[in-house]
Amino acid sequence: MDKKEAFKEFVKENPRLLSFVKKGDMTWQKFYEIYDLYGDKDEAWKEYTETEDRSVEEPKEAEETEKKEPADIMTWLKNIDLDSVQSGVNSLQRVVGLLSDLAAPEAVKTATDTYKPRPLYKHFED
Repeated sequence: MDKKEAFKEFVKENPRLLSFVKKGDMTWQKFYEIYDLYGDKDEAWKEYTETEDRSVEEPKEAEETEKKEPADIMTWLKNIDLDSVQSGVNSLQRVVGLLSDLAAPEAVKTATDTYKPRPLYKHFED
């Protein structure tokens, strides 16, 4: 079994890790790095895998998730990087402009067809 599959099994054995990720205290990447460096039997996991009285903890989590839904949305909105959104919109506008140029080449052609050269046999003021 490769390291990633072993980590998945470790997470299944320790479902409390999910609550840390949902709260935003940790990420799966950080958990995997800890797992990769120290393994699954190290003291580094002590604070994440220690189980408290589960019967008391579970009802609180259920109540908190119902109350926190609007707060979670607000937190998510606050964490949006507006600069990256703006750069994505700009990129999308450039792509749409390029596609519209490719789809309608006759518009470009009419702009260049407006020039008509003067016949060679005519002089000025003829």
